[in-house]
Amino acid sequence: MDVLTKVADGVATIVLNRPAKKNALTAPMYQAMADALRAAEADAAVRCIVIHGSAEAFTAGNDLEDFLNDPPLGDDAPVFRFLTALPACTKPLVAAVAGPAIGVGTTMLLHCDLVYAGENARFALPFAQLGLCPEAASSLLLPMAVGHLRAAEKLLLGEPFGAEEAREMGLVNKVLPAGEVVDHALAQAGKLARLPASSLRATKRLMRAGLDAAIVQRMHEEGAEFRAMLTAPAAREAFSAFLGKRKPDFTKLA
Repeated sequence: MDVLTKVADGVATIVLNRPAKKNALTAPMYQAMADALRAAEADAAVRCIVIHGSAEAFTAGNDLEDFLNDPPLGDDAPVFRFLTALPACTKPLVAAVAGPAIGVGTTMLLHCDLVYAGENARFALPFAQLGLCPEAASSLLLPMAVGHLRAAEKLLLGEPFGAEEAREMGLVNKVLPAGEVVDHALAQAGKLARLPASSLRATKRLMRAGLDAAIVQRMHEEGAEFRAMLTAPAAREAFSAFLGKRKPDFTKLA
């Protein structure tokens, strides 16, 4: 299975398990992750949720062939179900990131409460490069987290950045050897699971007070733009160039 889930000792774990494709995400994977988040939220035995990949890859982002064959054109598309499930989590979310964390692999971290990165982690937000716009409310949350100038650099240019820069920006709590990051995240999640669940939920709710409605509204706005741009000339040229292993040419597009 491409997404593995389990619950043990109060911790729900969601594991991306498509190593041959560097955990590139397909519609069924998004649906599985959305279902896992909602199941964990509804399970009184779950105190904390951990999302991770392998020591080699968190996720390479969307599987573009799957994305083109099954574009997310409605609010009920699996990718949007997953994205809306993230801010709906009242329980602590912990992420362990190693290797590539591209696109949604970075934006989903903005909804996590603790993020640990391997020294080999590589982040990127290449939405503009693909003729698209940000998602997961990252156009709201990233400037809040790192400031407008840093967010603009990451979202407009889409150039990759490493684990230490992510830590310095405040996107990552700690950088560890790649082989240790998952165990560390699980250990931290174990600590959370042993604390009073009511205190964890209240603390998270208070930290996010006033943000929830803004996040939902921004996701709606981003989603409308994203779906429209998917079928526009810029995205078609970007996807065609990627699959054809050539550089895109946007010079003749408005």
